[in-house]
Amino acid sequence: MDERERHERGMAQRRKVLGNAWVDRANARKTAFTEEFQDFITRAAWGEVWTRPHLDERTRRVLVLGTMVALGQWDEFRMHVRAALVEGDFTPDDIKEVILQQAIYCGVPAANHAFKEAAEIIAEIEKAK
Repeated sequence: MDERERHERGMAQRRKVLGNAWVDRANARKTAFTEEFQDFITRAAWGEVWTRPHLDERTRRVLVLGTMVALGQWDEFRMHVRAALVEGDFTPDDIKEVILQQAIYCGVPAANHAFKEAAEIIAEIEKAK
């Protein structure tokens, strides 16, 4: 597979996981400064890792959510909570279980903040319905 094919495969996976609207907004915000980075993550993260066959998409989503809690990367956590709920057939209870699991391994303060962030996303989604 060449880099063009990897990019196309990555873009398809990125759209599947995050949704067309999110990806379209990200692409619209690309600048000359960020364009190479966007291409890199599309090829590497989405075209190489997210498309590997061993783990299913749901497992990958759980891993990403847990990792973002562990690292305190709240913007990414919020993005993936929204994507899991809107595009990934997750329920608020699924998100809650991920956060409770992380409370044990990452600490209560991280989980406390994750609940705050997730609750805001859940409320936004409910309001939009």
